[in-house]
Amino acid sequence: MSNVFRELLKKVGSGNHTGENLTRAEAATATQMMLLGEATPAQIGAFLIAHRIKRPTGEELAGMLDAYDELGPKLQPVSSARPVIILGIPYDGRTRTAPIAPVTALLLAAAGQPVVMHGGDRLPTKYGLPLIDIWQKLGVDWTNLPLTKTQQVFEQTGIGFVYTPQHFPLTQAIWEYRDQLGKRPPFATMELIWCPYAGEAHIISGFVHPPTESMFQVALGLRGVTKFTFVKGLEGSCDLPRDRTAIIALSQAPQGIERLLLSPHDYGFITKNVPLGTTEELLTQIQEVLSGKPSELLQTALWNGGFYLWRSGICLDMRSGIAKAAELLTSGAVDKKLQELRQIINSADNTLFQQV
Repeated sequence: MSNVFRELLKKVGSGNHTGENLTRAEAATATQMMLLGEATPAQIGAFLIAHRIKRPTGEELAGMLDAYDELGPKLQPVSSARPVIILGIPYDGRTRTAPIAPVTALLLAAAGQPVVMHGGDRLPTKYGLPLIDIWQKLGVDWTNLPLTKTQQVFEQTGIGFVYTPQHFPLTQAIWEYRDQLGKRPPFATMELIWCPYAGEAHIISGFVHPPTESMFQVALGLRGVTKFTFVKGLEGSCDLPRDRTAIIALSQAPQGIERLLLSPHDYGFITKNVPLGTTEELLTQIQEVLSGKPSELLQTALWNGGFYLWRSGICLDMRSGIAKAAELLTSGAVDKKLQELRQIINSADNTLFQQV
């Protein structure tokens, strides 16, 4: 048993009257000790559930991110006119609404905006459809790439994917605890604002509960992050909803936020989300979007693409962003980016990089 971890556990697990929040340094230490297995299984399980009940603070999230920075992988800086976008999406996937994030990433990359995504396989507690499965169905398999090859793909295509089972295996043990506990620990919140990129970044994170937004702001502020976007998106993702007004927080200097409310109706979109069917059905829908064929999912792609093209600074406003998204999709530029990605990942030298 670790006596150091025992003291940290006592702070978060002592209840409303005597419990205390961890400092940033303590949160970093606790996270490192859990990832490295220096705390016992009983201590780790108790900490995760106690911390969930207590709820994390922004300072604690900053400390957890510090530990991820210390132990985890990072893609190295690439040449870009704008900060690289990091899309933070719940790792346990989607179960109700069709995800559009891979199309958004392809669209942004086709317009010259680099994007980094991160995540793993089907994971607890939702075991929903993860991004990695969608990419695989599109013929893009990130799962066997070492970080060196992922870096090369990122440099050549403007899209990178940090696949945690391969690039950050220390996190796998925490997922086992999460499955056994049946609840999302604060790690799941922190992952949404994790940045596995060493250069200038624009953190874009989805969230569900309003208090999460303020925690994000504090955590990123402590870490010196000045460019961020928080989206109350579909199932906690970065995908803008169509069935309601999108609630968005934009970073605004100095150390503030600008509230943005976007109504789909104001831009000619029907207020209806596309439901998630089978993975095969989603693949067919995405292929239709990439060909520019009219569909409900195409409307979702335009709604999201327009916003992110504007937010990244490529377009001056939402309407020009939507028009640009339509042009990129109907011209075949987004599908061409997918073909480029496939070709590079499946290139003849792939075996060489797998041995690195």
